[in-house]
Amino acid sequence: MPLEKNAENNTILKSEFVLPEHAGGEGWTMLHGDAIQIAQNFVPGVFDAVITDPPYASGGATPSEKNRTTNQKYSSMDKDKALPDFAGDQKDQRSWTRWMAGWLWDVKKACRPGASVVLFIDWRQLPSITDALQWAGWIWRGVAVWDKITSRPQKGRYRQQAEFIIWGSNGPMPADRSVGCLPGVFRATNPVNRIHVTEKPLQVMRDVVKICAPGGRILDPFAGAGTTVLAGVLEGYEAVGIEVTDDYYQRSVERIRREMAEQE
Repeated sequence: MPLEKNAENNTILKSEFVLPEHAGGEGWTMLHGDAIQIAQNFVPGVFDAVITDPPYASGGATPSEKNRTTNQKYSSMDKDKALPDFAGDQKDQRSWTRWMAGWLWDVKKACRPGASVVLFIDWRQLPSITDALQWAGWIWRGVAVWDKITSRPQKGRYRQQAEFIIWGSNGPMPADRSVGCLPGVFRATNPVNRIHVTEKPLQVMRDVVKICAPGGRILDPFAGAGTTVLAGVLEGYEAVGIEVTDDYYQRSVERIRREMAEQE
């Protein structure tokens, strides 16, 4: 669904908004820009779900540890093989929580009543993200788990092998939606050939997006490798992604085009 090729240009984004760099195909669009700026310019009530893996601004207990690059915090790759760093991950906890609440408020206005929201997070920011979600007016409905199966062993401690999936809704979520029973634990190892530092497994995302009503439209404000957008399209949804980091915008577009071509 390239925005310039059909009526979506008029129905998703406000007419006075200058369309940023973008790319797309049948059922999907990637927008290159800042999620805060773009989210404020969506027409109200055009999305059925917000499913995203935002910057965690985590990876350490002290300010100096949190201010490291995303590769230093989340990757063990050698420098010559390291993936590009991504933006927005060096905030302190208070500013991160306020920032989260801000964009969650904006995207909520772009969602239909009953729309789902799904947010990935680690254990350090789990309390803050649930505060931000509720401050923004969403109903917090639960926590699911991504079990990464493997992780670095820590003598005398529990393994940190899980990340968390916070989910909720824009107001009441009718029980008679055309959505079946979904698991509360998703088990998969990290992708082997990642194109993003914190990329999620495609199969996990294909399972996660099923919280959205069939045929709905999904928004991912922090698209990264484009996994949510790709998963949404493969599962029969429309999907719109936003990515601010230049390298990852290009990588996600190329990846979605390549993998969609392989499906034909």
